[in-house]
Amino acid sequence: MTVTPFSIALTGGIASGKSAVAERFAARGANVIDADRVARELVARGSPALAEIVALFGHGVLAADGTLDRAALRERIFAAADARARLNAVMHPRIRDALRERAQAAGSAGYNLLAIPLLAENQAHYAWVDRVLLVDVPRELQLQRLIARDRVDAGLAQAMLAAQASREQRLALADDIIDNTGSIATLDARVAALHARYLELAQGRRR
Repeated sequence: MTVTPFSIALTGGIASGKSAVAERFAARGANVIDADRVARELVARGSPALAEIVALFGHGVLAADGTLDRAALRERIFAAADARARLNAVMHPRIRDALRERAQAAGSAGYNLLAIPLLAENQAHYAWVDRVLLVDVPRELQLQRLIARDRVDAGLAQAMLAAQASREQRLALADDIIDNTGSIATLDARVAALHARYLELAQGRRR
C-alpha cells in the first residue's frame, strides 16, 4: 500500500485569499499542489474532460482557439444547480485522483499543502489528508473581494457564494484557521508559525 506523505488540505471560500496563503507556504518550502491548477490542466485543448464539457454545454463554452472559455462556462453553471452538478461529475473525480497521485509522488521531506477550494463539498473523498487549514473571512468581505477581483455584478457574486458550502460548514472541518482580515505582516506571521508546526508533525509521522 502506498503511503501518502504528511498532507494538509488548504481550503476557504471563494475570494478568501487562499492563493496568497499558498504562495507564502510555497516560499517556505511546502510542496503546494493546487486543485485549480490541476483542473486547468485537465481541461486543456483536446483533453477528454474538455470534450465531455462541450458535449454537456455546447460549443458556446469554447473560445475561438478551441480552449475553454471560462467566463462562458461560469455563466452557465451558476445559472442552474443541475448544471453545476453535471460539471462536477466530469471534473471532481479527475481532480481527486490527480491530487492524490501528486501527493503520493512527493518526496518524504517536508509536507504537502493541497489547495482544495471545494473541500467541504467533497469531504468524504479527502479522508486521507492529515489536517485541514481554513482561510477564513466574513461573507461580506468575500463578496466585496469577489466583485472587485472577477469584475462580476452583485447578483452573480451572490450566486457564486451560494453555490459553495457555508462559512459554518468550513469552520466545522478546520483543524487550523487563518483569519485573513488583518495585515500582511499578521498573515506572514501566522503562515510562518503553521509552517514550523507542520514540519514538526511531518517529522513525527516519519519516525
